[in-house]
Amino acid sequence: MSALDELRATAHPIRLRLLSLLTGAAMSAAEAGRELGLSQATASYHLRVLERVGLVTVVEVVRIRGGEAKRYRHLSSSRPFPLEPSDAATADEERAQYVEALIDELRRRSHRRIAGHQVSTDAELWVDPETWRRVVHHVGQASALLHAAARAPRTPGTSPVSMTAALFPMRRP
Repeated sequence: MSALDELRATAHPIRLRLLSLLTGAAMSAAEAGRELGLSQATASYHLRVLERVGLVTVVEVVRIRGGEAKRYRHLSSSRPFPLEPSDAATADEERAQYVEALIDELRRRSHRRIAGHQVSTDAELWVDPETWRRVVHHVGQASALLHAAARAPRTPGTSPVSMTAALFPMRRP
């Protein structure tokens, strides 16, 4: 699937929440729905959208009351990714929808913010290409580390955390 297909698939707050949830544990649509306060049908629909673009994978099929339930997992963000410039043309409307979904998620999560280790940065700066490459690399490594360490909700010894990062080069004014 193309980067545009992935962007379209993630341009919805429920799908962003599902990706976060399925980073720490494999879950069925019913389990994910219960965790997020959604119906099984709603969770199932959004999981199929994410599966179509390869953002979640069926990792097991379990027998439940004479039927079968697929358990999905989001694995891709815990793997290191190549630091390549993106040349994919992304439609402005899809990009705007994705940004709105990120804003909604950040707004929802910020209401649960507590004291503890945290950092917040908002910057529009001019830097040299090597510095920019290094920053993108380090934030990518931090993201991969966090995703690789994710556990199922309410696992003893864990706490919920939030990370939102959007790094991108900009057109000159």
